[in-house]
Amino acid sequence: MIRDNYIDIHKLIKDKSIFKLFRAVENHGGTLRFVGGAVRDIIAKLPEHEFDLDLATDLSPEEIVEACEEKNLKTVPIGIKFGTVGVVIGGKILEITSLRKNTSTDGRHADVEFTSDWEADASRRDLTINAVYADEKGNVFDYYNGIDDIENGRVRFIGNALQRIREDYLRVLRFFRFYSRFGRGEIDKKALQACIDCREELQQPAIERIRDEMLKLVLTPQAVKTLRIMFDNGILDYILPAATHLDNLDYLIHLEEAHQLEPDALRRLFIMYCPDEKLADNLANRLKFSKRQREMFIRLAVQNPGAEIFLTSGGIRKLLYTFGREFCFHKFVLICAQKMNEPENFDEIIHLINTLDIPEFMIKGKHIIDLGIEDNRRIGSILNRLEEIWIDSNFTLDENALLARAKTLIHSAA
Repeated sequence: MIRDNYIDIHKLIKDKSIFKLFRAVENHGGTLRFVGGAVRDIIAKLPEHEFDLDLATDLSPEEIVEACEEKNLKTVPIGIKFGTVGVVIGGKILEITSLRKNTSTDGRHADVEFTSDWEADASRRDLTINAVYADEKGNVFDYYNGIDDIENGRVRFIGNALQRIREDYLRVLRFFRFYSRFGRGEIDKKALQACIDCREELQQPAIERIRDEMLKLVLTPQAVKTLRIMFDNGILDYILPAATHLDNLDYLIHLEEAHQLEPDALRRLFIMYCPDEKLADNLANRLKFSKRQREMFIRLAVQNPGAEIFLTSGGIRKLLYTFGREFCFHKFVLICAQKMNEPENFDEIIHLINTLDIPEFMIKGKHIIDLGIEDNRRIGSILNRLEEIWIDSNFTLDENALLARAKTLIHSAA
C-alpha cells in the first residue's frame, strides 16, 4: 500500500545534502527509502527531534559503493558482509542496508540473502510499526498495515508472532518496549502469549543486548504498566528478580515529569528494587553494567545520607564534597521516590545540587612534611583529621587556620 505525500519529509531531513545520496542511487538504477524508527515516529507525530535515519535500498552493497563513488560520496565499510554500507553526509555517517530476506535463524541471529523485493525485506522485520518505508518525497510504503497500527496504538508482530520471536528472542523485550512507547488500550493477546511461550529462551540473547533493551524500556511512557504485565507473566524470571517497588518507579516518573528532570535509566532501574549492597552488586553483575554504571549503582545502595541533610545548603555542600554532584542529584531524587514524598522546596534543592561550588581541600601532604612529619602513616592520619575538622567547620577554615590546627595535632601527639 502506498500513501502519497503522507509525511512532511522536511521534518525528517534536516541536511538537504542527503538528496545527493538519493540521486546517486537513482542514477545507478536503484531505489532508496527511509525505513523504520524515523518514519514510524513521524507518523506517530512524536515531538520533533533529530531522527536517527536508517535507509534501505534494492542495490547490493557493492553497487551502493559504486553509486557513491560516481558522485564522490565517501563510503565506510561498517558491515558490508551483513549488507550495510556507511555513507558520509554532512560529516555524519548514514547507514544504508540492502534489502534482505532470511534463509535461516537460530533465535540469536539470522542468515540472510540480498533481494530486490521490498515486501520480502519488510516481512523479516519484527513489528508492523517498524516495517514502514518513505521516499524523499514523503510517499510512504506500507506492506503490513503499519500506518493504521501506529495511528491506532496497536503493537503487533508481522505475521505469526511465535515465528517472528523465534527468529530473534530479543524481540520479546522489543515488543514490550514498543508497546510501552506506542501502545494504547489492551496489549495484543497473540503477541503476549507468544512472548510467554518464549520467555525461557530469553536466556539465549547476549546479556548486553538484554541490558540495553531493559534500559530503553524503563524510559518509555508506560514503563510501570508494561513492567507489571511482564513480571505478572514471568517474562523476566530468567533475567531479573521480581521488582517489588514499581509504585516507587511510578512516583519517580511523575516526579521527573513534574519537575522537568531528565529521565535516567539507571536511576529508574534502581528504584524498581531499592537494593541493598548485595542485591545492587547482583543486578550489576547480571546485567554486565559498565564500570562506571556499576560503581554508581552500588554506591547509591551503600551510601544513605538522611533526607534531612539535603534541607540546608551547608548539608548539601558537605554531600557534594564527599560524594560528587551526580551522586547527590540521583540520591536526592531517589530518596523522594522511595518515601513517595517531596519537600516543598524540591526545585530549590535541585538547583543547589546543580550550582553550589564544590569546596577543594587546600592542605596537602607537603604541608605536613614542612611541619617536620616524615612518617607516611602519620601524614595520612593528620590529613584525614584536618579534613574532618574542615568539613565540620562547613568549609570555613582557611589554610592558615588549618595549619595551626595541624601544629596542635602534632604537639598533642608528641
